[in-house]
Amino acid sequence: MQDRINSYFSTLGRMPFEAVTTARAGRRLPTADAFARAIELAREAHARGNKLMFIGNGGSAAIASHMAIDYTKNGNMRSLAFNDGSSLTCLGNDLGYENVFAKQIEMHARAGDLLIAISSSGKSSNILRGVEAGRRMGCDVITLSGFGADNPLRELGDINFYVPAGEYGFVEITHLSLCHAVLDLALGWGANAVAAASAAE
Repeated sequence: MQDRINSYFSTLGRMPFEAVTTARAGRRLPTADAFARAIELAREAHARGNKLMFIGNGGSAAIASHMAIDYTKNGNMRSLAFNDGSSLTCLGNDLGYENVFAKQIEMHARAGDLLIAISSSGKSSNILRGVEAGRRMGCDVITLSGFGADNPLRELGDINFYVPAGEYGFVEITHLSLCHAVLDLALGWGANAVAAASAAE
């Protein structure tokens, strides 16, 4: 059992390093460039008076809610998640679950907002329709996906983070880590240590 536990956490620890980062239409991006651009999109949206919007299902919904409050409180960026239970059940009942995010985005998004779409499979129809709605509204888009390399979500963002794993736990925890890393790096994490190392050279 100990060997299995060690292997599990060793595999989990590699996942952020194995994430594949791309721009529109699958064009490969160096990881550093993807993070820099994601930080820039978030900062620019807030600076313009716009907001960040997070969407996801299940565990990804929990990540969306977690990130919306962290980007708001810790990052001082206007952020929200469209996970209210009444909204989801009302819109799912009346318009179909595939439209629960698209309708809210159509009502609340403004040109220049940033949409962060999170889906382990990258195939959830409500996430894909949410991204389509965001594009129609003039939003920039960041996606986080996993499972199959050919999932459609990873082709739709200005920046796409793809985790090449088939287990929900690995994909979800890595998505959470990637979102946290964007925020923490935007807030300056590690900058003092890098500056001190450079000064010592």
